[in-house]
Amino acid sequence: MTGATGSPTLRARAFVAMQYLLPQHLLCRAVRRLTRVRLRPVKNALIGAFVRHFQPDMSQAADPDPLSYPTFNAFFTRALKCGARPCEPDARLFASPVDATVSQIGRLDGSKILQAKGHEYTVEALLGGPSMGSQRFAGGSFATLYLAPCDYHRVHMPASACLREAWFIPGTLFSVNAATAAAVPGLFARNERLVLLFESGPLTFAVVLIGALFVGSMSTVWHGELAPRSPRVPTRLAPPAAAAMRLEKGAELGRFNMGSTVIVLLPHGTIGWRPELAPGGCVQVGQTLGWLEGQAGPSGAR
Repeated sequence: MTGATGSPTLRARAFVAMQYLLPQHLLCRAVRRLTRVRLRPVKNALIGAFVRHFQPDMSQAADPDPLSYPTFNAFFTRALKCGARPCEPDARLFASPVDATVSQIGRLDGSKILQAKGHEYTVEALLGGPSMGSQRFAGGSFATLYLAPCDYHRVHMPASACLREAWFIPGTLFSVNAATAAAVPGLFARNERLVLLFESGPLTFAVVLIGALFVGSMSTVWHGELAPRSPRVPTRLAPPAAAAMRLEKGAELGRFNMGSTVIVLLPHGTIGWRPELAPGGCVQVGQTLGWLEGQAGPSGAR
């Protein structure tokens, strides 16, 4: 929603301004309830309207019939057919955790992350403060991946690793589309988010799930549904049992109950992004984002 000069259109500016006035959390609670209604006429009307407007590709869904799902949320978080998202097993390759559009990708300027032209925020703000281990990512690398409504909305492991820490940070629920990212300062460090910190030997990385307008619900395979929460205070989540901490590359780690954004963070010198990746490009679960530990990428990397 930008004009020929690249500046936001009047419509985009009005959309952003409206979000400051909306009762964001109340709307999210209402949407959460509506998307779980099992009455056939209601859920079929919701699914039908969504399919007509966004035209999601159902050919790779485990169940390709949109109206066969018991609720809108079940349809929205649908599973894919086995093998629909093959994952390169090479441990040197860091995979995309989601089907998404690349919003931003690159290296941190110290602790600063580029949000959009003219807007930056810090790792400390994103992770909830300097006591949350943000210093380990100083000068490191990041990728911001935007899930559009028509995308597959499950989140997968970009590398085999153990979950070491997890915490929930309450916040606002602005939209995370390009128009809002270009207009709302510190958007991703303001919205509600779930931080997952992983380790595997010397490898450390964070996967941050960002809540958004109508996305008041996120879940993980370890903790179940984590938002909405009450009281809405920063919360360290109980670690899973030792046997359940590790997930292999490509395994599902969580999902958005409606669409949003995932940010991955890696320490300095850990990864070299694929040079052809740039804002606006599309990636899918399992596709290689970069090569770990400075390893040269094999010629057959996807």
